Amino acid sequence: MAKVELFVNGRAVTGEAEDRTLLVHFLRENLGLTGTHVGCDTSQCGACVVHVDGRAVKSCTMLAAQASGSTVTTIEGLSASGELHPLQVAFRENHALQCGFCTPGMIMTSVDMIRRHPNGLDEATVRDQLEGNICRCTGYHNIVKAVLDASDKMGKGAVKAA
Repeated sequence: MAKVELFVNGRAVTGEAEDRTLLVHFLRENLGLTGTHVGCDTSQCGACVVHVDGRAVKSCTMLAAQASGSTVTTIEGLSASGELHPLQVAFRENHALQCGFCTPGMIMTSVDMIRRHPNGLDEATVRDQLEGNICRCTGYHNIVKAVLDASDKMGKGAVKAA
């Protein structure tokens, strides 16, 4: 058993996990953070994206022991003082979800995308950067609109989707 020490959503956590335990399972099963979803078990769908030390990571591709010592943010950690993150608001306002299963991963990927593109985003960039996240419901149009809307509201100067 590996001792896992993380700083998750603003609080220090410690636990034990088998050496083969994936970060996604540690978050869900040991910490009860079920907003991070397990979708495909092959690292293709992106439903499990979290931030590890500020960067978007598919948590099904990382062992919990590998993450030990890191700062992890899950979808539950995005809101502040009971207020939704601007990207969460944009997803709601732009009807960018249907079943909601992919939504946490889409949002976590998009938060990192906006961070990495401080001079703004365009539709082609958003579509390209979301390639590792699969949504089986929406067709992506409203997801792209939501990301561009949030980028604009967060002061990044996004170019609007049609």
